[in-house]
Amino acid sequence: MMLAAHSVSASFADAGGVAIQALQDVSASFAPGQLTAVVGPSGSGKTTLLHALAGIVVPQQGRILFGEVELNRLSEGRRDAWRLAHCGMVFQDFRLIDELDALANVLLPAQFSRLHLPTTLRQRGMELLARFELPQRAGPVARLSRGEQQRVALARALLLDPPILLADEPTASLDADNGQRIAAALQDIARQGKTVVTVTHDERLSARADQVLTMKSGRVLS
Repeated sequence: MMLAAHSVSASFADAGGVAIQALQDVSASFAPGQLTAVVGPSGSGKTTLLHALAGIVVPQQGRILFGEVELNRLSEGRRDAWRLAHCGMVFQDFRLIDELDALANVLLPAQFSRLHLPTTLRQRGMELLARFELPQRAGPVARLSRGEQQRVALARALLLDPPILLADEPTASLDADNGQRIAAALQDIARQGKTVVTVTHDERLSARADQVLTMKSGRVLS
């Protein structure tokens, strides 16, 4: 199913109560099997767009559609349930639980909806860690490097095999070799029929994209 933004506008109030227009009349479509890179200067609205596509940010105007589902018309609880079922997220600040090890962090999404984890999910978590060359049990993730933590966040986003993957700067904390490896992995994930949207300043990642959206001042330029 197609993920799409139609004439989406969103604004926020700063600490002084002044309205900041984060998105202005943004329209874009994101197809299954397609890797999209969203590029542009800091503060241009890239992360806000990503969060709108995930149903985290509700636009004041316009629509976010996944197939026939209009996310901005769902209640907060239903948006949360939709996101858990359909959307893997990689946040720029990772949002890992520092006290847990890598495998426990990867398994977290499954624990929101299950009292007992199936063996198959635990096995998938271990396979994802191995895919990204991460230790399964090496103490708390707080002891890992930022690059390793970023790969843990990506493995967690893929645990439930969601049709959509949204990643905010997924190669920002990685060295050149690991950055290329993750860029290739994102491309491969898209080739498997998933909708992959990534915010990035990494030209090596955007060069692999099927679609590049350039943003400035809350608008999509191309």
